[in-house]
Amino acid sequence: MRHIITIMENKSKKRVDDILSNRMPDRPALGFFAIDSDTASKVLGRETYWRAKAKCQLAFWDGRHDEVIQSWIQDGIELYKKLDIIDMIPVCVMAAGVAPPKDPSQIPPRKIDANTWEDKQGCVYKYSEQTKDITMIYDPGIWNRNCSVENEVWDGTIEEPDNLTFKAADAIIAEFKDKRFVIGPSAGENAWLLLGGMERGLVEIASRPDDIKKIYDSQIEKAIAHDKFYIRPGQHAVMGGEDLACSTGPLINPEMYRKIFLLGFKKRLDAFKQKGQPFFKHCCGDTRKLLDIFVEVGIDCYQSIQTSAGMDIVEVQKKYHDKFAVWGGVNVENLIGGTTEDVRKDVRRVMTEAAPNGRFILGTTHSVAVGTKYDNFMAMLDEFCKWI
Repeated sequence: MRHIITIMENKSKKRVDDILSNRMPDRPALGFFAIDSDTASKVLGRETYWRAKAKCQLAFWDGRHDEVIQSWIQDGIELYKKLDIIDMIPVCVMAAGVAPPKDPSQIPPRKIDANTWEDKQGCVYKYSEQTKDITMIYDPGIWNRNCSVENEVWDGTIEEPDNLTFKAADAIIAEFKDKRFVIGPSAGENAWLLLGGMERGLVEIASRPDDIKKIYDSQIEKAIAHDKFYIRPGQHAVMGGEDLACSTGPLINPEMYRKIFLLGFKKRLDAFKQKGQPFFKHCCGDTRKLLDIFVEVGIDCYQSIQTSAGMDIVEVQKKYHDKFAVWGGVNVENLIGGTTEDVRKDVRRVMTEAAPNGRFILGTTHSVAVGTKYDNFMAMLDEFCKWI
């Protein structure tokens, strides 16, 4: 079995290339947007920083970048060697490949209680037991920030990032570039612009769309200019994870999106393709009113087709088969709260109804998220193996 899987592994890049190019692959590809730390730890047989979001954040606040990066290198490589049937390896998602810059002058937030921190600007951060993440829950300056055109338009300055940022990503890319399909970093997806965060950002879009378009277009130019540092040698594609929808529909009126953001986002994706980088779009929520926009800007693959938001990967594939590939099929809710049979049914359905059409990658409706039952993850892999 190991010999057979290893032979298939060497075909991974061609397999995914075929799927993206609308050629029939030798078999469906298998990949995950991310494998979170609890599942990764069980595969590895030890604790890890790989996708341990809160653990990584605390270490970065303490300046322990080297410790985290070494774990990402060692554990990321071992994880995907053990899971050698997986065709695709992302090294561009949070807490799994790209590190924040190391700043010796940084003052870490002070701890208020067991799960709460406050930084010197008064921003408050909270730990979530459910997601094992630390997120900002309060920013006292959110409505005071100067978001004028003059302040926000890119001034043309090029800033080369600290190479430590890419040490883990580069090591993993070097290990797997000739064996798997590696999705690497970029200088940002820039699908849209939310100045000051979600709440203020939506207000800014509604109240001064012309200014937002000017700022956004300049940010597109900035991202394209910085790709020369962020797109790493040997990677095969890029992926963006900015959500444009929630479970009830788009966060922005599609027509307003077209007026403000569509041309800029298309320019962003064209720049990726000029560098030989297909674009994978991760977007949660009910995106049915946005799918034609995804076609217009030129995505190559749509990932995170959220069943619990009313989406159906089989229906999306039927309608858009000639426009982009689809990636998903196994409900993350079943991985977390379902049975092994629930997971196997998900696999059987898409392998029967989506895989024969060619432009299909088996994965989950989001990630192998925190709380996934290990037996369910193994059942998914086992059921997939029956079809190849």
